[in-house]
Amino acid sequence: MWRGQKVSVVFPTYNEKESIRAAIDEFFVGGLVDEIVVVNNNAAPGTDDEVRPTRARLIHEPRQGYGYAIWRGLAEATGDLLIISEPDGTFAGGDVIKMLAYSDDVPVVFGTRTSREFVWEGANMGFLLKFGNWAVGKLMEFLFNTTILTDVGCSMRLLHRDAYERIAPQFSIGGSAFGPQIMLLTILNGIPFIEIAVNYRQRVGESSVTGNKFRAALLGCTMIAMVLRYRFLSWFGWRPPACNDTLRKREVVP
Repeated sequence: MWRGQKVSVVFPTYNEKESIRAAIDEFFVGGLVDEIVVVNNNAAPGTDDEVRPTRARLIHEPRQGYGYAIWRGLAEATGDLLIISEPDGTFAGGDVIKMLAYSDDVPVVFGTRTSREFVWEGANMGFLLKFGNWAVGKLMEFLFNTTILTDVGCSMRLLHRDAYERIAPQFSIGGSAFGPQIMLLTILNGIPFIEIAVNYRQRVGESSVTGNKFRAALLGCTMIAMVLRYRFLSWFGWRPPACNDTLRKREVVP
């Protein structure tokens, strides 16, 4: 609970069997998180067995993709403040309080992993990955004349419920490029935001995206194309249309 507001965390999981229980415990231990929604997105066998003994709520999303998992998790979460993170050991539960503190001033808080002092030894933040995320962030910042953006790929972020409900009907990307789409929708809807530094640690296991250089490069190109397309269309008065029913809740998997 934060200043009378219920705090929910959404954890999408695909290949985090070895780390997810520790991540759940770490985010709960500070006493600020009221609810953790774990979205099993066709995860590794045994993942559910790691989640069930914890206080987290388990959901299954059969549509494959990071975006679809987050859509589902946010739709199922009941909090006033919604935090998206990863249960792979890279993000620190202690950073929840930083995001909540900034949420007092703005309805959306984006994390950034590009501050050297917060990148731990062994973290997957080499030059190319760091520069790529920084470059796309700067492209977005320049074209839309926003506040500072340095990391479009950081998946730790916070949304007030009203901000989420404003942009959720416009979600249209079910894959890994969903992260920057949230940023673009926030900008195009005129929702105030801030970017803050968060800790970034060594991952437990290997990422299915950033662990593969070809996939990472392809994702970067997809992000750039999306930023350019959204900016070009917005010059002609275009706004992302409502195109889904993601606010509709579904049944919890027992």
